[in-house]
Amino acid sequence: MKKHSFISPCSRPLQLTDRLGLSTDRPIAAAFGFLVRSSASARLRQRAVAAVAGLLLMSGLSSCGSSAKSDDVTATERNETNLLATAQYDTARLENAVNELNLTGKITFNQDQVIKVFPLVGGHIETIKADLGDFVKKGQTMAIIRSGDLADLEQQGIAARGQLSVAQKNLQVTEDMANAGLSSQRELVASKEQLLAAKGELKRVNERRQILGGTGSVYIVKAPMSGFVVEKTASPGMELRSDDPENLFTISNLDRVWVMANVYESDLANVHEGDPATITTLSYPDKVFHGRIDKIFNVLDPDSKTLKVRVTLNNADYRLKPEMFANVSVTYAGRDKRVTIPAGSVVFDKNRNFVVAVNKDNQPIVREVNIYKTVGQKTFLSGGLTPGDRVVTANQLLIYNALGN
Repeated sequence: MKKHSFISPCSRPLQLTDRLGLSTDRPIAAAFGFLVRSSASARLRQRAVAAVAGLLLMSGLSSCGSSAKSDDVTATERNETNLLATAQYDTARLENAVNELNLTGKITFNQDQVIKVFPLVGGHIETIKADLGDFVKKGQTMAIIRSGDLADLEQQGIAARGQLSVAQKNLQVTEDMANAGLSSQRELVASKEQLLAAKGELKRVNERRQILGGTGSVYIVKAPMSGFVVEKTASPGMELRSDDPENLFTISNLDRVWVMANVYESDLANVHEGDPATITTLSYPDKVFHGRIDKIFNVLDPDSKTLKVRVTLNNADYRLKPEMFANVSVTYAGRDKRVTIPAGSVVFDKNRNFVVAVNKDNQPIVREVNIYKTVGQKTFLSGGLTPGDRVVTANQLLIYNALGN
C-alpha cells in the first residue's frame, strides 16, 4: 500500500478574487488539501511541502486581512447611518445680529412690598416673638410691650364716659327748666354743646384704643402683612418712646424682587424699557433668571456716574435674597444682518470652528465657519454658510469624528 503525505487546508475563508481568476466580490469559503506521493524522493517531497505551505500561508493571511478590512468598512458605514438617523437638524437663517451688554448689579427689596413696623406707644418691651429672617403672617404677634400710655388711655376712657353721663344729665335738667321758663336759651345751647363735646371725647378715646389694640396696659405689636422679617432692632427689655423714629421691624414680601443694575454713560443709548435681560448670581451660577427692564431711573449717581435700571423677577421659591450680587446681560437688536445658527451646532477643533452640514444628497459634510459673535443660544457667522444651509445640531461631534476618521 502506497503512503501519501497530506497537507491540511486553511481554516479561514480565502479571498479568491484575482488569485484563481474567479470574478467575485466576496470571499469564498474554500479549503484545499494536497497529496504528495511517498515514492518521490525525500528532497523533492520536502520542497513540495514547503512550497505548498508557503502558498497556503500567504493565501490565508490575505484572506484574513481582506475579511477584517471588509468588516471594518461595513461597521463604519453602519455607525454613520445610525448617527444620521438620530441626528437633529436646523437651518441657517439671515437675521439682525443681536448685541449683548453686560452690567453689574444687586438684588434688592421690592419697595412696593416693604413695611417698617414702628411702636405706636412708649413703654417697655417684655417679649419678642419674631426673629430676623422669620416668615410671619399678617396679624401675627411680633412683640409685647407694657405701656404707660395705654394705662393713661384707659383712664381717659373712664373719664370720657363720666363726662358724657354728666353732660346728658345736665342737658335733661336744662331742657326741663327751659320748658318751665326757669332757664334761658343760652344755657340750653351750652348744655347741648357740652353733650356733643363729651360724645366726641369718648369717640376719640375709643378710636385710639381700637387702633392700638391690646388690653389694659399691654400693647401687642402685630405684623401688618405677610412676609419675611428682613430687619430687626427690637430686643427684650428695650425702653421705647412714642416719638421714637426708629422702627422695631422691617417686613418684606420676597415673592417678587428687584434687580438694580448700573449702566455707564457710554451705554445709555443702547438700553431701553422692555429690553430682555438675563440674570445670574454667584450663589446659583447654573441658574439663569429671565426678565425685562421695566424702569429706567433718569438720575445719574454723582459718584459712580452710572444710571440705575430695574428688572423685576418672580421669586416664588425665595432663592434670590436682597443684597446678592448679580450679573445682568441685556440684549438689543443690532443693525447688520448675519447668518445665524444654533450655538450648540459648532464644533471647535484644532483652533478652528466647524459645523456638520448636510448637502443636497442628504450626505453629511464638514464645513469650517467664521464666528462673528455668540449671544445666548445663537451664533452669528461672518462666513462658511449661506442662508438655507442645513446643519446638524445633535450628535454632530460623533458624526464629525466619524467623518474625520
